Amino acid sequence: MAEPMGFFTDTTVCIGCKACEVACKNWNQLPAREGGEPKMSGLSYDNTLRLSGTTWRHVRFIEQFDGPYNGRWLMMSDVCKHCVQAGCLEVCPTGAIIRTEFDTVVIQSDVCNGCRACLAACPFGVIDINPVSGTAQKCTLCYDRMSVGLEPACSKACPTDSIQFGPVDELRQRAQARVDQLHAQGDNRAYLYGADPNGPVGGLNAFFLLVDRPEVYGLPPEPALPSRNLASSAGLSTAGAVAVGVVGLLTLRHNRAQDVAERERAGELPPPADRPPGRVPPAADD
Repeated sequence: MAEPMGFFTDTTVCIGCKACEVACKNWNQLPAREGGEPKMSGLSYDNTLRLSGTTWRHVRFIEQFDGPYNGRWLMMSDVCKHCVQAGCLEVCPTGAIIRTEFDTVVIQSDVCNGCRACLAACPFGVIDINPVSGTAQKCTLCYDRMSVGLEPACSKACPTDSIQFGPVDELRQRAQARVDQLHAQGDNRAYLYGADPNGPVGGLNAFFLLVDRPEVYGLPPEPALPSRNLASSAGLSTAGAVAVGVVGLLTLRHNRAQDVAERERAGELPPPADRPPGRVPPAADD
C-alpha cells in the first residue's frame, strides 16, 4: 500500500483567490451553481457558502472587525478531511465508500444508491447529493491524478502554497515547523487542527493551521464518529423502554381501580368490606 497522502492547509497565507475552487470544478467537471448566475450572498466575498455535491472546495471568508480599520479577515479553503476513521464509510450500506491505497476516502458513484446515510454520519457536513447523478459526492483528493503521479488540482493551482499536498507524516512535520515559526514571531494563536493521529476520528489526512477557535471556521471542536454514540444511545433506549413499561403498568392499575369503583357505584359489586379477599370478579363484558 502506498503511504498516506493528504493536504496541509495553512490558513495564514490564504488570500481568498478561489483558484482552488475553480481548479476543482474544472478538473472534476462539476457544474456551476444556479446555472453560473448565483445570487450574491452578502456574506463578505463568500458566495459559495458551503461544500456540496457539486462544490468540493469552498473558500471561507470570516470578517472580524470592530471598526472600518480595526480587524482582520480569516480565510480558509475547506475540503473533505479524509478522516482516518471515517464515519461515512462506517454507515454506507452498499460499500460505495472505500478507502484507497493512499488512505483517502472515495465515494464510488456507480455503487451509491443515494440513501443519504453518509450525509448524517459526517461530523464535518462535507458530503451532499449531486442533483444530476442523484448520488452522494465529495472530494476524492483527485484520486485519478494521484494514481498517475500528479498533484491534486486544487493544491497545484494555489498561488501561495496555502494548500500543500504530500505524504501525511511529512506534512505534519512541516505544519509543526510552521506553527513554531509563528509562535517565535509572537503569534501564539496558531495551532494545528486535525493533525494529531491520536485525536478525534483518528486524525485527519486533510488538516489545518488555524489562528482562532475551530467553530469560527465552521469546524466542530470535537468531531465524533457515529459509533461513539452507540453505547449511550443503547442506554437511553433501554431507559426509555423501562420508563414506558412503568407508565403502562401505572396506567393499567389506574384504569382497573376506576373500573372497580364504577362497578361498585352501579351495584355490580358489594362494598369492599363485604367482599371476600381475593381477585375481583371480572365484569360481564370482560
